Amino acid sequence: MKRYFLTGCLLCAAGLASGQGWTANTAVVERLSGSRTEFNYYEEKVPSYVLPDIMTTAGGRKITRPKEWTDTRRPEILELFRTYVYGRVPATPYTRTFNLVNEDRNAMGGASTLKQVDIVINSDGRELKIRLTMFVPNSVRKPVPAFLLIDNRGPANTDPARNTRSEFWPAEEVIARGYAIAVFYNADVDPDNFDDFRNGIHGVLDRGSRKADSWGTLAAWAWGASRCMDYFETDKDINIKKVAVLGHSRGGKTALWAGAEDQRFSLVISNESGCGGAALARRRFGETVARINTSFPHWFCLNYRKYNNNEDAMPVDMHMLLGLIAPRAVYVACADEDLWGDPKGSYLALQNALPVYSLLKTGTSLPPVMPPLNTPVSGSRAAFHIRDGGHNLLLKDWNWFMDFADNVWK
Repeated sequence: MKRYFLTGCLLCAAGLASGQGWTANTAVVERLSGSRTEFNYYEEKVPSYVLPDIMTTAGGRKITRPKEWTDTRRPEILELFRTYVYGRVPATPYTRTFNLVNEDRNAMGGASTLKQVDIVINSDGRELKIRLTMFVPNSVRKPVPAFLLIDNRGPANTDPARNTRSEFWPAEEVIARGYAIAVFYNADVDPDNFDDFRNGIHGVLDRGSRKADSWGTLAAWAWGASRCMDYFETDKDINIKKVAVLGHSRGGKTALWAGAEDQRFSLVISNESGCGGAALARRRFGETVARINTSFPHWFCLNYRKYNNNEDAMPVDMHMLLGLIAPRAVYVACADEDLWGDPKGSYLALQNALPVYSLLKTGTSLPPVMPPLNTPVSGSRAAFHIRDGGHNLLLKDWNWFMDFADNVWK
């Protein structure tokens, strides 16, 4: 019998296959359906769909060897996402410098060292500053693994003085587990509003008129995460082979794309990322491609709008995004009341990415149906949970992420 590791226990695949997994709460479905009648929250109304085959090239050739994935299919899928979803980073030359503006070796009452670093990007006299805040545990032998949070909620949640604390960035708890924790504010890289791409990093690196595949704001934030990784490579306290990139909601979409583009991240964590993140677009459950492009026209490239109410024409779906992370580790998390983000579609995407993990011989498998509420499941390189509550990033999420990191990073 195949078994799936959980936090502190084992879950038998047969138990899940018998239908004991999570299903959406009927009351939540009715409430959301009543407030947003134009969107679907009923599983029985999900249209039939066929996912693009992650293991077949555009030319129709089946991928059967790891080298074929690495050399052919992975680059092909990456280009499809650059062209039709997130856009591509311009090739504009730039310089970057790292300025340590503050260091406190006695932070958190001596438990950690606080470092505040300005990452300064310059191109032809145009300058951008990304403020990176990080805590490193003092009692752990260096270098240490690290979690990098893409913060989409603002500095009030990530107070370096620790006068204000939030579960969104539980620095003390992460330090107590022996990990470093770092954060940057996404708006430092690019503003989260449609400004015709004049400000932020677009104003620094963009040249000429925009094209249909020019990068959107999600790709810009992902680029910012990679610049933080650049800094980690210069910091002797950080184990650069064990860095996780993590985000919630729009930050979760960003984390997935950052992990797809930058293979230096060894663990990629997506918390309630929904449409444009982990959830399968073809299910048209909760938020749709048309809705996200209308509400947030700056997040994606112009080509993505071709698939408004036309998801079946997409050359990709989000299982392929998750597959780009293989053989590195990926964690997808959802919440019971956040049906807007399609928890089931997120789990299905993760399941449909597993053939890549199998091809690359990671020994990763997951149960055939979703796990019960508050019951994380994981294979060697993939994990998932759906917890009780609404759209948020909580300490219980972080604890499960760290449990998985304990196993991945040994």
